[in-house]
Amino acid sequence: METSNHTVTEFILLGFTTDPTMQLILFALFFGVYSVTVVGNVTLMVLICNDPRLHTPMYFFIGNLAFLDFWYSSVYTPKILTTCISEDKSISFAGCVAQFFFSAGLGYSECYLLAAMAYDRFMAISKPLLYSQTVSIKLCAFLVAASYFGGFVNPCVITKRIFSLNFCKDNVIDDFLCDLFPLLKLACGKKDGYQIILYYLLASNVIAPALLILASYVFIIATIFRIRSTQGRLKAFSTCSSHLVSVTLYYGSILYTYFHPRSSNSMNGDKIVSTFYTVVFPMLNPMIYSLRNKDVKEALKKLLK
Repeated sequence: METSNHTVTEFILLGFTTDPTMQLILFALFFGVYSVTVVGNVTLMVLICNDPRLHTPMYFFIGNLAFLDFWYSSVYTPKILTTCISEDKSISFAGCVAQFFFSAGLGYSECYLLAAMAYDRFMAISKPLLYSQTVSIKLCAFLVAASYFGGFVNPCVITKRIFSLNFCKDNVIDDFLCDLFPLLKLACGKKDGYQIILYYLLASNVIAPALLILASYVFIIATIFRIRSTQGRLKAFSTCSSHLVSVTLYYGSILYTYFHPRSSNSMNGDKIVSTFYTVVFPMLNPMIYSLRNKDVKEALKKLLK
């Protein structure tokens, strides 16, 4: 039976599996991951706010990244947990709109924020004498605000366009989230224009920040090679290694999701990759930026005393 978007009041999220035992296992797994995500990111934000030694541009960006990761994971995980233990797999039309908008906005904001962090590392390594003067708190605040602005501008447009489509095929989404590809699959009518919009979004929100990050690291690597001592090179590289790991994991999963050939056979693989950058990655970031960070460890010890 054909329906339009005006008559669709809810969508059904199939999630990962219909097996009750596996659903309970997945619930326990996602609950554990989300708990670690919340504790890790909130703790990191508290440490950065409370410890004066962490009131530097680098930690200012890390604190905002922790804030983004906390909310980004919260857009998806509570609904995943509900879907795992409840027979009701539905999400309201308004809920789907909200999830799509905030997931896109927060995800794109993180792309821009990682680019701003790459610029910060470039200035710290390539121009250390000018770093404290150039990378001021005003500039940091501007870059963070610009990251949010750039991240949420395009989702305002694409959300309106996507949810004005006619969903005449079905309301069942074979995924755990309201994402662009599953929604386009449900829509009928002309959809060619939306493919163009998709690639524009990728170019402006993913590829452009990635190129900025790549350019920053080209200059960083060139600077490191000019350092004569091995110890000096290792010290310089250690200041940006955490950010490099974070960028590789995040952009690697996003680019794979959007650029690899899609087919019905790859749906489960797509879900796993999507789970990584929406649920697992926000859990890993606090570990990446704190496990080998002496300042964060000392701040944590001070907080626990």
